[in-house]
Amino acid sequence: MQVSVDISLYPLKEDYKIAILDFISRLEQVPELEVVRNDLATQVYGDYRVIMDCLDREIEQTLHEYEASVFVIKLVGGNRLGKNT
Repeated sequence: MQVSVDISLYPLKEDYKIAILDFISRLEQVPELEVVRNDLATQVYGDYRVIMDCLDREIEQTLHEYEASVFVIKLVGGNRLGKNT
């Protein structure tokens, strides 16, 4: 099953950009995922199980390294890549 995920990461520290870029770059290393960056969030498109397994692993690592971090995640059924609605 294909899904679309919108993720925002808010590390509660001064050098927050490092944590965000590190998280996104780890997502981009998964060849089965389509990752699109923008100014406010990152969108991830692909198979539900692949995305959820990846998010489980990468969110845990981020929280381990940057404990005071907030994730906001929106999940939509279907691959919405390139669709406006």
